[in-house]
Amino acid sequence: MSRAPLNHHERFAYRPIIDRDAWRWPNDTGLAVYVALNLEHFEFGQGRGPGIAPPAPAGEPDVLNYAWREYGNRVGAWRCLELFNALDLAAGVIANTSILDHCPELIDAFIERGDELIAHGHTNAERQGQMTTTAERQLIGATRQRLQVHGGQAVPGWLSPWISESEKTPDLLTEAGFAYTLNWAHDDRPTRMQTDHGPLWSIPYPQELNDIPTISTHRVSMEEFCDMIRDQFHELREQSRHQPLVMGIALHPFLTGQPFRLRRLRAVLTELAGYGTADGVWWTTPGAIAGHVDAQASSQ
Repeated sequence: MSRAPLNHHERFAYRPIIDRDAWRWPNDTGLAVYVALNLEHFEFGQGRGPGIAPPAPAGEPDVLNYAWREYGNRVGAWRCLELFNALDLAAGVIANTSILDHCPELIDAFIERGDELIAHGHTNAERQGQMTTTAERQLIGATRQRLQVHGGQAVPGWLSPWISESEKTPDLLTEAGFAYTLNWAHDDRPTRMQTDHGPLWSIPYPQELNDIPTISTHRVSMEEFCDMIRDQFHELREQSRHQPLVMGIALHPFLTGQPFRLRRLRAVLTELAGYGTADGVWWTTPGAIAGHVDAQASSQ
């Protein structure tokens, strides 16, 4: 007996990786690489958040896990900034707007570098997929406006806290003026998504080369995580000889900003940053990637 097709998101069609694009990234490069640094702030004593230990019992402020995550804003992010400066690497700064209330000087330091701000909701202590449409619309619009006003630059990209979406999230993003989302990790290439208010680009954002699921959840060592970054880079660089591809590296400073992890991160990024345009590598940001693919689509 035949059964009805499974429910589908209807945002984009299936496309195999062997269906190759003929265009290239700027300067005839094949691999676009970006580093994403997540600047997140969590409500004290409650709400969602990764933990280094089991959450405190109900009714007891979770000091241990809150303080561990806060280390990223006080120490880890500043060490990462120093590393990016030393290597002359741009960063995609994925920021909660609650950072502007808590430690605005941290975002200001990245704005001064000319880094791209990427909207990340108000706090990672909540999930937008559980909001009403009205509340989600307000969150998306207010987040974009506040970051744009504070940073003095366009904020074209979005990553949901916990990558939590409702059925309407892509529509609400384009309605608010966003050009791309990092929520979907389904390809090594950008994908043009359909929404009620025009196209929205999905830019690949990693869930493997991402320190929260890899280190915090799966307990992978920093040595192995850096090996993963290195292997991903060289394998995708080889594959990108035949088609343009994207590689993201997702970092959270309360994890990779810990000194013993930072030391290994510095080594692998120093090594890989030695590959440039002549090697077919474009070190960039998600917004620049979205802008390039949009120009390619417009010219066809």
